[in-house]
This record gives sequence, C-alpha cells and structure tokens, in this order.
Amino acid sequence: MSTLISPGTRRLTVAQALVGFLAVQHTERDGVEHRLIEGVFGIFGHGNVAGLGEALLGLELADPTLLPYRQARNEQAMVHTAAAFARMRDRLSAYACTTSVGPGATNLVTGAALATVNRLPVLLLPGDVFATRTANPVLQELEDPRSLDISVNDTLRPVSRYFDRVNRPEQLPAALLAAMRVLTDPADTGAVTLALPQDVQAEAWDWPEELFEHRLWHVPRPRADREALRRALAAIRGAERPLIIAGGGVTYSQATDTLRDFAHATGVPVAETQAGKGAMPHDDPLSLGAVGATGTSAANLIAARADVVIGIGTRWSDFTTASRTVFADPGVRFVNINVAAFDAAKHAGISVVADARAALEELGAELEGWTTDTAYRAEIADTRARWARTLAAAYNFANAPLPSQIEVIAAVNDAVDPADVVVCAAGSMPGDLHKLWRCKGDPKSYHVEYGYSCMGYEIAGGLGVKLAAPEREVYVMVGDGSYLMLAQEIVTAVAEGVKLIVVLVDNGGYASIGRLSESLGSQRFGTAYRYRAASGRLDGGPLPVDLAANAASLGAAVERATDLEEFEAALARAKTADRITVVHVTTDPMAGAPDGGAWWDVPVAQVSELESTIAARSGYEEAKKAQRPYL
Repeated sequence: MSTLISPGTRRLTVAQALVGFLAVQHTERDGVEHRLIEGVFGIFGHGNVAGLGEALLGLELADPTLLPYRQARNEQAMVHTAAAFARMRDRLSAYACTTSVGPGATNLVTGAALATVNRLPVLLLPGDVFATRTANPVLQELEDPRSLDISVNDTLRPVSRYFDRVNRPEQLPAALLAAMRVLTDPADTGAVTLALPQDVQAEAWDWPEELFEHRLWHVPRPRADREALRRALAAIRGAERPLIIAGGGVTYSQATDTLRDFAHATGVPVAETQAGKGAMPHDDPLSLGAVGATGTSAANLIAARADVVIGIGTRWSDFTTASRTVFADPGVRFVNINVAAFDAAKHAGISVVADARAALEELGAELEGWTTDTAYRAEIADTRARWARTLAAAYNFANAPLPSQIEVIAAVNDAVDPADVVVCAAGSMPGDLHKLWRCKGDPKSYHVEYGYSCMGYEIAGGLGVKLAAPEREVYVMVGDGSYLMLAQEIVTAVAEGVKLIVVLVDNGGYASIGRLSESLGSQRFGTAYRYRAASGRLDGGPLPVDLAANAASLGAAVERATDLEEFEAALARAKTADRITVVHVTTDPMAGAPDGGAWWDVPVAQVSELESTIAARSGYEEAKKAQRPYL
C-alpha cells in the first residue's frame, strides 16, 4: 500500500494517508483507552471509488481489523447508524461515512443535522468536484455562477461543527487534526465534514511518519470554577423545593451512579429528559420519571412548584420545559451544570461549566449533611404513588379489537431484560415511551433520539446500537410512517449478521401528527394512509400496504400479530431467533397515553372559518398565558 521513499516519510495517496491516520486514532478518559474511529460506512460512486474505495480495500487486504468497511444502503441512514453507535459508546468512539459527490453527499445532510443537534461525533467524508477544475463540470456538479469553489457539499456547512475542503495534499494533516479535535470535544462535538475532491483523493504525496503513529486524544472532565460552584451551592442550600433535571450529559459523563448518590444524600428528586431517561431506575424513591410536554404527572407537579431547578447536562429543549410553562414558581431559579457554556447560560441560570460527574462529586462533598425536609419527601412519595396508579391503569387497559400502542409498549417493557435496549425516534411512540417506559437500572437501556426527532432513524439507529454493544438485545420500536421512510438498513443488518428485534407498529398513518392536528383544530388532515376518493380528497378506503411482506423481502424474519396474546408470543420467538426479526402488529391509532399535565407550544391559526380551529385557538391563547421568560 505504501512506499518508503526516504527516512521518516511514506509515499501514499491522500485517501491512503487519510485511512492510515484514522486507523491509529484513540481516545482516553479516566485512564481507559478506546479506538476513536471504529470503521467506515460507505456507498461508492465516481467521487470516492478510486480514492477512498481503493484505500479502504488496501487496508482491508493488509488487516481487516484496522478500519473495517461496512456497506450501507442509504447515505442518510448510515449517518444515523454512526450517530447511534457514538451515543451508545458515550461519544468516545465514532464511525466515518463516505459517499460520492452529488446525491450521495447531499443525502448526508439530514443525518449530519441529527448528529450535530444531539452533539454526537460522526466523521463525514464526501467526495467533491475536481480541485484542478480540468474536467468541470463533472457529472453531478452543481455549477454556481457566483463562484466556482462552491459545490453541493457546502450544504453540509451549517449542519457540521467543523467543515473543511482538502484542495491540496499538504492541507490534509491540519484538516485531520482539526477534525479529531472536534470529534473528541464533549462541548463542541457533532458532525465533522472533510470534503475530498476526487482528483486530490488519488494524488500521491510524501507524508511524515508521525502522521501514522498511535495518537491519543484525551477527553477531559472539566472542573467547575470555584466561584460558580459557590453560587450554585448557595442557591441549593437556600432552596425549599429543589428539583434535578437529568439530561443526556449525565449519561455521556457516566455520572448516573454519582447522580443517584447525590439524590439520596440530599433528598433532591430527579426528573429526566428524553436523552437523560434511565439516569435513575424507575422504582427509585426519588425518581419522578419524564418531565415536560411528554412527562409524568409526578414530575410535572413537582416541577410546577420547584424553587430551584438543577439542570445537569440538558440543553433545555421546549419539550423539557413544556414550552417554558412547566417551571411555574414565580421566583424559580436555575442552576445549569453543563460541559457546554452555551447551554449552561440558558434561562439566566447560575452557570456551572463543568463535567457532570465532576460537578456532582464537588457539590456532594460541599453539601454533606444538607437535605430536603421530610414534608417535601412525603410529597414526592405521594406524587410517585399517584402516577404509579395511573400507569398501572393505562397498562391494564384492554382496547379490543385492536391492541393500543400503550399495550404494545407494556408488552415489550415486560419482555426486556435490564440490559436490553429500546430504540425509537419519531412519531407518537417517543412521547409514550418517555412517559411510560420503566427503565430497570441500566442507563444505556433507553435510546430515543428526540433532539431532531428524525423519522427513519429507528432501524438504522438500532443497527448502530447493536454494533456498539453486540452483547445486548436491541428492540427497535418503529411506526409505519417511519418504517416507510427508511427501512433499507434491514438489508445491512442481514449482510452483517446483526440481530435486531424490530417492533413494527402499523396504525395506518401518522398517529402522532394526527393527534396533534386534531388538538389544533385541523381534524387529522393529511395524516392517514388512504386512497384518493371521488371527492378529490385523500379520505377513501385504507391502502393495501403489506409492511410485513416488505420486511420479509428485505431478508428479515417476520412475525405477524393481530392481538396482544399473539404479539407477546411473537416477541418471545423473536428473542430466541438468531437474526433480525420484524414483529408486525396492527394497533388502534385513536388510543392515547395518560395525560402528564403539560403543554407544548404549537401555534394555531389566528383566524379560520373552521369551528374546530376557532375552538383550538381559544385554548391556545389561554395556555400561552402560562409561559414564562425565565429571565
């Protein structure tokens, strides 16, 4: 693959040098070392086949374990797989993704946005047009009359945390080091894009040997500024009704045990965001479960009267704050512990820029002997007990003749072992899972992507989870709408011999948006899968789509269930199977989850001739009165 041309140098193409560099990058935190780039997902075209394709082949022939290549079926999906892998590995390991120039590159944009929104490291290596411009315009080149240095890859700039175009071989080392810096920065990570002109990929250069030596990127645990810590301690000590909101940063910092110790020592209850769910076992006496628009009544009732809210590793999305209505105490103050200063400053909070585990350890030591009073703890126990009764009633509700989505979730929840992982992303299921799923103590057992809420993430994401943790059983929960958008990675799972249990909930349309549409007075318009009727509207009979047959055609084993008993039996068979199995179940789209008492701000038409919309607007204006600026 390489030629040593003089002491201290190797003659390689740009692509060969790039993959050689990636194969020797590692991360380290707390003395534990990890491979940084575990492998490369790729779909080849004229923009990368002779460059990165040749380089990956050469490396595979030399040693297939150095930087394994995995063939994907969809460019967006392979970024989802890479993002899920990184999340499962607490952002200490990642995958690279390569595509050709053109549609392959622009298909990366959605996946890149998801990774960046969720602060998950992925490395994108799209091919690009000729740097020399000798063959321009090449196939698939977008010509911009304003500038010849613009290509379709520039669409990746706003969704990447770092973007570079390597127009000369000698630019590669600096670009690679900058890319690794961002991939390993817990406060600044996300999608990293290195656009690679196809002629430059194939160009040879004399590279210094140091580029290919084992390199260790140390992932720090930043400690809090002492004055910031002092301000946070004063606020907590002065609180009568403090509440912790655990976000994804708790899990990424591997701080869940520290959080539980802190909660038990101080008596401060814990509510969880989507990314933070699992930070506390559901049966812990200080666990209030999900908070916000998809939260439990227990968490939201306590949140409504909290006087100090301690956000740990959360970016305070509108779902978490119920569009700034759930924290309703007139004098509520926020203490924000976050590795990212951008998030730590939100809601005019006391900003503690620090690693979650490090900050909790310091706070716990300083707060030794301080605790909430017995009346507050009794109130927490009471709200937990009331929600438990609500949950039991919801799970035991029989909705004949079709099972409800809640019953399906309950059956899966009963079937999983503590270390098994549930994966979901979009539609009505993430909200139901956030509210209803009972985490059994493993912080990595709940994997719901809700930062970007991207339909189609589920199966690709499940593949990434399983690649990151092959010893775990992975249950992918996906609705028919998401399945139809991106099911192709079933084929990748088959090719790679990766077992997933895919629970395909078929309710004949977009159930989540259907419910939202109805609540906004839009009468579920455009949310059901129907024939176009003679009236010209899409309100004819249901479509004869057989998603189970589709899954079988992609190589999966398939189980069909028409009622709850059949579904539970199918789940049991899927668990003993040795390959990807899709369990198809038809559900009633009209059955909803119990109300957690929170609101979500989605504007309703201010004027309308529809009575349903007029009524919804009145309710919307009333709900808006509860919004707070948190200043």
